[in-house]
Amino acid sequence: MTRKRILVVNPNSNEAVTQGLRDALECFHNPLGPEVVCRTLAEGPFGVETQEHVESVALPLRRLVEGDNDSAAFIIACYSDPGLHVCREGTSRPVFGIAECGVLTALARADTFGVIAIKSRSIPRHYRYMRQMGLTDRLVSERALEMSVAETASGEGTLARMIEIGGLLKVDGARAIVMGCAGMARHRKPLEDALGVPVIDPTQAAVAMAIGAVATG
Repeated sequence: MTRKRILVVNPNSNEAVTQGLRDALECFHNPLGPEVVCRTLAEGPFGVETQEHVESVALPLRRLVEGDNDSAAFIIACYSDPGLHVCREGTSRPVFGIAECGVLTALARADTFGVIAIKSRSIPRHYRYMRQMGLTDRLVSERALEMSVAETASGEGTLARMIEIGGLLKVDGARAIVMGCAGMARHRKPLEDALGVPVIDPTQAAVAMAIGAVATG
């Protein structure tokens, strides 16, 4: 029997981010379950950090999803969920956005949540999305690292900065914290240990939902 496949797509072209995703998703390895495969969108920007970047990858993602006849589910591994709805138009199989999945998982763990963003300019975009989801009353705040996607994936001092920002989110009233960038994936467990509250890696959250959808579908 052929194993079903869940395709996780990193919409930026930074392979270090994709490798970080592979490492973070190793916990889902199960020879009896779906295979989780991570792929880099080669034509994407080095980091999806602006609205222009978000818009630029939507149609390449749609073409990738539409042309893939083998995967049972797709995950867009960027916290802005670029191209999510246009990709859903292109396939009858489930397509998950990590922001949507990460926030819904946080709400299943705590009454309030906060988000660690990469840069301040990302926050208005994220707040628009939360308003569309009707969740601003449970989002206590979002604070930025003021780092690039590449720095969060491999930079020195990233974890210490995330602990600092996470501590401020706790003071704000967050009872769970969502990491607002796929590049932060490798820091989830040490961050949770340091902060003492649930820390959600949104890509892990999306994969968990995709496995459920594939198993029951």
